Amino acid sequence: MSDQEDFGRAAGKIFADLLNSFFENPTGRKTSAEEIATGRKTGRTRGYITDYKPQKKTVALLVDAKAVLDEYRQYWPLTIRQIFYRLVGTKDYPKTETFYKNLCHHLGNARRAKWIPFAAIRDDGVSVVGDEFFDDHEHFLRHVRELGEGYKRNKLAGQPYHIEVWCEAAGMTFQLSEIASPYSIDVYSCSGFDSLTAKKNLADRICRIGKRAIILHLGDYDPSGESMFEAVSEDVAAFVRSDRPWATVDVQFKRVALTKAQVAEYGLPTAPPKASDSRSAKWQGETCQLEALSPKQIGDLLQAAILEHLDLDRLAGDRAQEEVERRLIVRALPAPTR
Repeated sequence: MSDQEDFGRAAGKIFADLLNSFFENPTGRKTSAEEIATGRKTGRTRGYITDYKPQKKTVALLVDAKAVLDEYRQYWPLTIRQIFYRLVGTKDYPKTETFYKNLCHHLGNARRAKWIPFAAIRDDGVSVVGDEFFDDHEHFLRHVRELGEGYKRNKLAGQPYHIEVWCEAAGMTFQLSEIASPYSIDVYSCSGFDSLTAKKNLADRICRIGKRAIILHLGDYDPSGESMFEAVSEDVAAFVRSDRPWATVDVQFKRVALTKAQVAEYGLPTAPPKASDSRSAKWQGETCQLEALSPKQIGDLLQAAILEHLDLDRLAGDRAQEEVERRLIVRALPAPTR
């Protein structure tokens, strides 16, 4: 059974099961897998929760969170910050860090209790470095055949611009990639975009490709985000001008989201700038986080920005040629031996 089917079945029973659990255990104490295994009381949950009995208020919160996940299932995995802003904007939950931390805690328990699929939420911060290995030569040949069957032509190769998408929030890269990938556009997380290495690598990549580049950027509307966007734009452009192979190679940074106009247009919740940020002294007005936009709004804004810079006739031709080339590649590959 798929995650979606499991999720749907769980939704139909969630009220009855959770309310029954509450009345059986009105204290709402949560029993962890470690407690069950060892018989000891622990302060932190480990592994799955097999006897999760939340309080009635928590039940209502999880049902509301589940409704958000249902509505935006095509954009999974969502970040918890995105769920937070949907609840604040549509259900009048408080826009406070206390509520956000509580939401993180309860969603974590709901995932451990298998009420919410792990695939629905992205909160990892792990990077992996390693090579690809194969069990034997047949494993490698299967891999090659799968590559051939999934062959994708580089749609940017014949376009007038090289395009990349950069986003402050690392957890949103998978959602943005769903929009950008059909156009052969890569998505980068720029939580560390102020890194000198990251800026030089981007400039080198633009010079190596050898044509005009458009960098589509998505980030928070606040003093830090705005300042970083301007500084990086200027720094990368300076590297490109110094190292470009010919004069027509250049780079343009475009702010897709979040802007002051978008905050007003979508009626997004705002907050005062952080007093701890030295840039706040020159900032006029409120601030707003990118996740205050719904996943659909972000996707629509990015899609429009991408299409604005593409030759659509050339894109259609590349897609047709991709199908022809995929069939040629598959026919040329050896048949499986087992």
